[in-house]
Amino acid sequence: MSEAPDLDLIREALSTSTLSHALKLIGDRWTMQILMAAFLGVKRFDDFQTRLAIPRRTLSDRLKSLVHMDMLRPRLYQERPERYAYHLTAKGMALYEATLMTWDWEHRFGENRVALPDRLVHRTCGHAFVPQLTCEACGETVTMRDLDFSLKPNPRLPHDTGEAMRTPKVTVNDGAMSHLALRLDRWSLMIVSAAVLGCRHFDQIAHVLRISPPLLSRRLAAMVEAGLLSVEPDREDGRRRIYLLTAASRALFPYIVLVSTWAAEHHFHEQSSIRPRHRACGKPFMPRATCGHCHQRLRAWDVRFETGGPV
Repeated sequence: MSEAPDLDLIREALSTSTLSHALKLIGDRWTMQILMAAFLGVKRFDDFQTRLAIPRRTLSDRLKSLVHMDMLRPRLYQERPERYAYHLTAKGMALYEATLMTWDWEHRFGENRVALPDRLVHRTCGHAFVPQLTCEACGETVTMRDLDFSLKPNPRLPHDTGEAMRTPKVTVNDGAMSHLALRLDRWSLMIVSAAVLGCRHFDQIAHVLRISPPLLSRRLAAMVEAGLLSVEPDREDGRRRIYLLTAASRALFPYIVLVSTWAAEHHFHEQSSIRPRHRACGKPFMPRATCGHCHQRLRAWDVRFETGGPV
């Protein structure tokens, strides 16, 4: 019989995690789409609006929020009327490694409905590459199965009360943008995180995330339909069902852990309450995105985008 997870500890750890708080700031589809476009060189309001087909008021609100968080900096390029270009700051650039993992996920599991470059080329070694999640301590490539997790709620980070946030309805039937939204949505990523920590039943997930049952039911159904979760009867209790991670949702882990690390290092300046350890080297796991060819850490200014031809 499997060991039951400590639901109260998981609840407190998730509640005070840098991941949960970061996703409250950037965990909606439009914010991440704006950042992804910025990494591809988009800077002007009208260009963001055209590329993303985002409502102008929504775009204005998200840009103001990113400027307030010091992730984008506006620069005046026209005086009459005033028009601004939005440039990534050092803090915004620091999220690049997580963004690269979104590219990798889309090319491995997506349906080619979101316009992304075909190839990434690392200027340092001159080769096309696929980004890899690597342990900074030992340099080895890592998956979530190579890690152990200790949970130590951080009293210096506020508890997430489960208060309302931007939570749009998400299904897999509304085109590419909603398909992407489901993967980058805060609740979807927190559900994956809860599953990584051992929560597989509906009531367990609802408890640790403080999420309402109707909202959780909708998210789980959409994630199952999208192939991010599988569901099957519980062999130990036939009245219940268990939700399991799939290859597609496990592949979201690099994005999740890199966002958490970005928030700890560049926004909150606090250690997260969820602390992974790399089993192979025994060191605390500090994730980095590296070039799959030369294994050097990837920086935004050292990657070139190309189209045409496979990686």
